[in-house]
Amino acid sequence: MRFATILYEGVPRLVAAANERSPRLIEGFADMFALMDAQRTAVEAAYAAGKPLPETGWRWLPPLPRPGKIIAIGLNYADHCRETGQQPPEKPLIFAKLNSSVIGNGDVIEWDPSITSSVDYEAELAVVIGKQTRLVSEANALAHVFGYTIANDVTARDLQKGDGQWTRAKGMDTFCPLGPWLVSADEIPDPQDLNIRCTVNGELRQNSNTREMIFSVRTLISYVSRMFTLYRGDIILTGTPAGVGIAMQPPRLLSDKARVTVEIEKLGRLENVCRALTFRVR
Repeated sequence: MRFATILYEGVPRLVAAANERSPRLIEGFADMFALMDAQRTAVEAAYAAGKPLPETGWRWLPPLPRPGKIIAIGLNYADHCRETGQQPPEKPLIFAKLNSSVIGNGDVIEWDPSITSSVDYEAELAVVIGKQTRLVSEANALAHVFGYTIANDVTARDLQKGDGQWTRAKGMDTFCPLGPWLVSADEIPDPQDLNIRCTVNGELRQNSNTREMIFSVRTLISYVSRMFTLYRGDIILTGTPAGVGIAMQPPRLLSDKARVTVEIEKLGRLENVCRALTFRVR
Protein backbone atom coordinates (compact mmCIF):
# COMPACT_ATOMS: atom_id res chain seq x y z
CA MET A 1 0.00 0.00 0.00
CA ARG A 2 0.93 3.66 -0.12
CA PHE A 3 0.38 6.20 2.62
CA ALA A 4 0.39 9.98 2.97
CA THR A 5 -0.19 12.72 5.50
CA ILE A 6 -2.41 15.63 4.52
CA LEU A 7 -3.86 18.74 6.14
CA TYR A 8 -7.64 18.38 6.04
CA GLU A 9 -10.16 20.49 7.94
CA GLY A 10 -7.29 22.16 9.74
CA VAL A 11 -5.69 19.01 11.16
CA PRO A 12 -3.19 16.42 9.89
CA ARG A 13 -4.92 13.28 8.60
CA LEU A 14 -3.63 9.99 7.23
CA VAL A 15 -4.44 8.71 3.77
CA ALA A 16 -3.98 5.18 2.44
CA ALA A 17 -4.29 3.91 -1.10
CA ALA A 18 -4.14 0.54 -2.78
CA ASN A 19 -2.98 2.57 -5.78
CA GLU A 20 -2.80 6.28 -6.60
CA ARG A 21 -6.39 6.28 -7.85
CA SER A 22 -8.09 5.00 -4.70
CA PRO A 23 -6.96 7.20 -1.78
CA ARG A 24 -9.06 7.04 1.40
CA LEU A 25 -8.96 8.88 4.69
CA ILE A 26 -8.17 6.40 7.44
CA GLU A 27 -8.88 6.55 11.16
CA GLY A 28 -7.43 4.90 14.24
CA PHE A 29 -3.81 6.09 14.02
CA ALA A 30 -2.51 9.25 15.66
CA ASP A 31 0.13 9.78 12.98
CA MET A 32 2.39 7.93 10.55
CA PHE A 33 4.54 6.65 13.40
CA ALA A 34 1.50 4.95 14.95
CA LEU A 35 0.56 3.46 11.59
CA MET A 36 4.07 2.08 11.20
CA ASP A 37 3.70 0.34 14.57
CA ALA A 38 0.34 -1.23 13.69
CA GLN A 39 -0.33 -4.71 12.41
CA ARG A 40 -0.89 -4.95 8.67
CA THR A 41 -4.38 -6.37 9.25
CA ALA A 42 -5.35 -3.28 11.26
CA VAL A 43 -4.12 -0.99 8.51
CA GLU A 44 -6.01 -2.94 5.85
CA ALA A 45 -9.19 -2.82 7.96
CA ALA A 46 -8.82 0.94 8.39
CA TYR A 47 -8.45 1.32 4.64
CA ALA A 48 -11.51 -0.83 3.95
CA ALA A 49 -13.55 1.34 6.33
CA GLY A 50 -12.10 4.65 5.12
CA LYS A 51 -13.94 7.38 3.28
CA PRO A 52 -12.79 8.43 -0.20
CA LEU A 53 -10.44 11.41 -0.14
CA PRO A 54 -12.26 14.53 -1.39
CA GLU A 55 -10.91 16.08 -4.56
CA THR A 56 -10.40 19.49 -2.93
CA GLY A 57 -10.14 21.11 0.49
CA TRP A 58 -6.85 19.58 1.56
CA ARG A 59 -3.11 19.85 0.92
CA TRP A 60 -0.14 17.52 1.14
CA LEU A 61 2.11 17.40 4.18
CA PRO A 62 5.35 15.40 4.27
CA PRO A 63 4.59 11.71 4.93
CA LEU A 64 6.55 12.15 8.18
CA PRO A 65 6.27 15.87 9.03
CA ARG A 66 9.01 15.48 11.64
CA PRO A 67 11.03 12.35 10.92
CA GLY A 68 13.76 11.14 13.22
CA LYS A 69 17.32 11.28 11.91
CA ILE A 70 17.92 12.12 8.28
CA ILE A 71 21.12 10.38 7.22
CA ALA A 72 22.24 11.29 3.72
CA ILE A 73 24.82 9.81 1.38
CA GLY A 74 27.07 11.78 -0.94
CA LEU A 75 28.63 10.69 -4.25
CA ASN A 76 26.66 7.46 -4.42
CA TYR A 77 25.94 7.33 -8.17
CA ALA A 78 28.64 6.36 -10.62
CA ASP A 79 27.29 8.75 -13.26
CA HIS A 80 27.33 11.65 -10.75
CA CYS A 81 30.96 10.90 -9.86
CA ARG A 82 31.83 10.95 -13.56
CA GLU A 83 30.14 14.30 -14.20
CA THR A 84 31.90 15.94 -11.25
CA GLY A 85 35.28 14.39 -12.07
CA GLN A 86 35.56 12.68 -8.70
CA GLN A 87 36.66 9.18 -7.86
CA PRO A 88 33.93 6.91 -6.45
CA PRO A 89 34.35 6.72 -2.67
CA GLU A 90 35.68 3.53 -1.12
CA LYS A 91 33.13 3.81 1.70
CA PRO A 92 29.77 5.59 1.87
CA LEU A 93 30.15 9.32 2.40
CA ILE A 94 27.76 10.19 5.24
CA PHE A 95 26.30 13.51 6.34
CA ALA A 96 23.09 14.59 8.08
CA LYS A 97 20.21 16.91 7.22
CA LEU A 98 18.15 18.57 9.94
CA ASN A 99 14.58 17.33 10.29
CA SER A 100 13.41 20.96 10.44
CA SER A 101 14.35 21.19 6.75
CA VAL A 102 11.48 18.87 5.74
CA ILE A 103 8.59 20.20 3.63
CA GLY A 104 5.91 18.47 1.59
CA ASN A 105 4.75 18.22 -1.99
CA GLY A 106 3.59 21.63 -3.20
CA ASP A 107 5.42 23.56 -0.47
CA VAL A 108 7.89 26.31 -1.32
CA ILE A 109 11.68 25.90 -1.32
CA GLU A 110 12.94 29.26 -0.12
CA TRP A 111 16.23 30.93 0.66
CA ASP A 112 17.67 34.35 1.42
CA PRO A 113 19.96 35.55 -1.41
CA SER A 114 22.11 37.32 1.19
CA ILE A 115 22.89 33.89 2.68
CA THR A 116 23.23 31.79 -0.47
CA SER A 117 23.18 32.50 -4.20
CA SER A 118 23.87 28.96 -5.44
CA VAL A 119 20.93 26.68 -4.67
CA ASP A 120 20.81 23.31 -6.41
CA TYR A 121 18.49 20.29 -6.66
CA GLU A 122 19.31 16.61 -6.04
CA ALA A 123 16.72 13.95 -6.86
CA GLU A 124 16.99 11.05 -4.40
CA LEU A 125 15.37 7.81 -3.29
CA ALA A 126 14.54 8.04 0.42
CA VAL A 127 14.44 4.92 2.60
CA VAL A 128 12.18 5.02 5.67
CA ILE A 129 13.25 2.71 8.49
CA GLY A 130 10.43 0.71 10.08
CA LYS A 131 11.98 -0.70 13.25
CA GLN A 132 15.03 -0.34 15.45
CA THR A 133 18.11 -1.28 13.48
CA ARG A 134 21.58 -1.82 14.89
CA LEU A 135 24.43 -3.92 13.47
CA VAL A 136 22.23 -5.46 10.81
CA SER A 137 23.74 -7.55 8.02
CA GLU A 138 23.28 -6.67 4.37
CA ALA A 139 21.30 -9.89 3.96
CA ASN A 140 18.76 -8.78 6.58
CA ALA A 141 18.83 -5.02 5.96
CA LEU A 142 15.74 -4.68 3.76
CA ALA A 143 13.60 -6.39 6.42
CA HIS A 144 14.08 -3.21 8.48
CA VAL A 145 12.59 -0.94 5.81
CA PHE A 146 9.01 0.25 6.20
CA GLY A 147 8.89 1.92 2.82
CA TYR A 148 10.25 4.37 0.29
CA THR A 149 9.50 7.94 -0.69
CA ILE A 150 10.90 10.69 -2.91
CA ALA A 151 13.34 13.34 -1.68
CA ASN A 152 14.99 16.45 -3.06
CA ASP A 153 18.28 17.06 -1.26
CA VAL A 154 18.34 20.82 -1.87
CA THR A 155 21.86 22.18 -1.45
CA ALA A 156 23.46 25.62 -1.19
CA ARG A 157 26.61 24.96 -3.24
CA ASP A 158 28.45 28.11 -2.16
CA LEU A 159 27.96 27.23 1.52
CA GLN A 160 28.86 23.59 0.86
CA LYS A 161 32.18 24.69 -0.59
CA GLY A 162 32.88 27.64 1.73
CA ASP A 163 31.97 26.13 5.09
CA GLY A 164 34.04 22.97 4.72
CA GLN A 165 31.19 20.97 6.23
CA TRP A 166 27.62 20.70 5.04
CA THR A 167 25.25 21.54 7.90
CA ARG A 168 24.15 24.92 6.58
CA ALA A 169 24.34 23.92 2.92
CA LYS A 170 22.07 20.91 3.38
CA GLY A 171 20.07 21.66 6.51
CA MET A 172 18.37 25.01 6.02
CA ASP A 173 14.60 25.28 6.38
CA THR A 174 12.73 23.94 3.32
CA PHE A 175 15.82 22.15 1.96
CA CYS A 176 14.37 18.63 2.23
CA PRO A 177 11.13 18.18 0.27
CA LEU A 178 9.67 14.71 0.85
CA GLY A 179 6.70 12.76 -0.48
CA PRO A 180 3.99 12.88 -1.33
CA TRP A 181 3.55 9.11 -0.92
CA LEU A 182 5.29 6.68 1.38
CA VAL A 183 5.10 3.37 -0.47
CA SER A 184 5.38 0.21 1.61
CA ALA A 185 8.44 -1.95 1.06
CA ASP A 186 6.44 -4.93 -0.22
CA GLU A 187 5.54 -2.89 -3.33
CA ILE A 188 9.23 -2.24 -4.10
CA PRO A 189 10.85 -5.68 -4.19
CA ASP A 190 14.03 -4.30 -5.78
CA PRO A 191 15.01 -0.73 -4.81
CA GLN A 192 17.99 -1.04 -7.20
CA ASP A 193 15.82 -0.97 -10.31
CA LEU A 194 13.86 2.30 -10.21
CA ASN A 195 14.00 5.04 -12.82
CA ILE A 196 14.68 8.46 -11.28
CA ARG A 197 14.19 11.83 -13.00
CA CYS A 198 14.30 15.52 -12.19
CA THR A 199 12.98 18.40 -14.27
CA VAL A 200 13.35 22.15 -13.70
CA ASN A 201 10.63 24.24 -15.37
CA GLY A 202 9.81 21.21 -17.49
CA GLU A 203 13.38 20.70 -18.73
CA LEU A 204 14.82 17.26 -18.04
CA ARG A 205 17.96 17.60 -15.92
CA GLN A 206 18.43 14.19 -14.25
CA ASN A 207 17.49 10.87 -15.84
CA SER A 208 19.00 7.73 -14.35
CA ASN A 209 18.22 4.52 -12.50
CA THR A 210 18.96 3.41 -8.95
CA ARG A 211 21.08 0.58 -10.36
CA GLU A 212 23.73 3.31 -10.85
CA MET A 213 24.18 3.48 -7.07
CA ILE A 214 27.69 2.60 -5.96
CA PHE A 215 26.47 1.37 -2.57
CA SER A 216 23.08 -0.37 -2.62
CA VAL A 217 20.26 0.28 -0.19
CA ARG A 218 21.15 -2.97 1.59
CA THR A 219 24.76 -1.89 1.94
CA LEU A 220 23.87 1.59 3.16
CA ILE A 221 21.51 0.38 5.88
CA SER A 222 24.02 -2.18 7.12
CA TYR A 223 26.90 0.30 7.03
CA VAL A 224 25.03 3.10 8.78
CA SER A 225 23.70 0.72 11.45
CA ARG A 226 27.27 -0.09 12.48
CA MET A 227 27.67 3.48 13.73
CA PHE A 228 24.18 4.81 14.49
CA THR A 229 21.16 3.02 15.87
CA LEU A 230 18.33 3.60 13.42
CA TYR A 231 14.79 3.93 14.75
CA ARG A 232 11.43 3.72 13.05
CA GLY A 233 10.86 6.93 11.18
CA ASP A 234 14.53 7.58 10.52
CA ILE A 235 15.32 8.29 6.87
CA ILE A 236 18.29 7.49 4.67
CA LEU A 237 18.73 9.60 1.53
CA THR A 238 20.62 7.44 -0.93
CA GLY A 239 22.42 9.96 -3.14
CA THR A 240 21.72 11.70 -6.43
CA PRO A 241 22.49 10.77 -10.05
CA ALA A 242 24.11 12.87 -12.76
CA GLY A 243 22.53 16.10 -13.94
CA VAL A 244 22.85 18.46 -10.98
CA GLY A 245 22.95 22.13 -11.88
CA ILE A 246 26.41 22.86 -10.48
CA ALA A 247 27.99 20.29 -12.83
CA MET A 248 26.64 21.90 -15.99
CA GLN A 249 28.75 24.22 -18.16
CA PRO A 250 27.93 26.90 -17.24
CA PRO A 251 26.22 25.96 -13.95
CA ARG A 252 22.41 26.08 -14.06
CA LEU A 253 21.21 26.54 -10.51
CA LEU A 254 17.75 27.17 -9.11
CA SER A 255 16.23 30.63 -9.33
CA ASP A 256 13.23 32.46 -7.96
CA LYS A 257 9.95 30.90 -9.17
CA ALA A 258 11.67 27.82 -10.62
CA ARG A 259 9.54 24.66 -10.49
CA VAL A 260 11.41 21.49 -9.53
CA THR A 261 9.85 18.06 -10.11
CA VAL A 262 11.35 14.77 -8.95
CA GLU A 263 9.83 11.51 -10.18
CA ILE A 264 10.75 7.97 -9.14
CA GLU A 265 9.22 4.92 -10.76
CA LYS A 266 6.46 3.33 -8.61
CA LEU A 267 6.71 6.13 -6.01
CA GLY A 268 5.11 9.09 -7.76
CA ARG A 269 5.97 12.73 -8.28
CA LEU A 270 7.29 15.42 -5.90
CA GLU A 271 6.92 19.02 -7.07
CA ASN A 272 7.98 22.29 -5.42
CA VAL A 273 8.33 25.91 -6.49
CA CYS A 274 11.30 28.06 -5.43
CA ARG A 275 11.28 31.47 -3.83
CA ALA A 276 14.28 33.72 -3.20
CA LEU A 277 13.44 36.44 -0.71
CA THR A 278 15.17 38.49 1.94
CA PHE A 279 14.32 37.23 5.41
CA ARG A 280 13.32 39.79 8.02
CA VAL A 281 14.85 39.43 11.46
CA ARG A 282 12.37 40.40 14.16
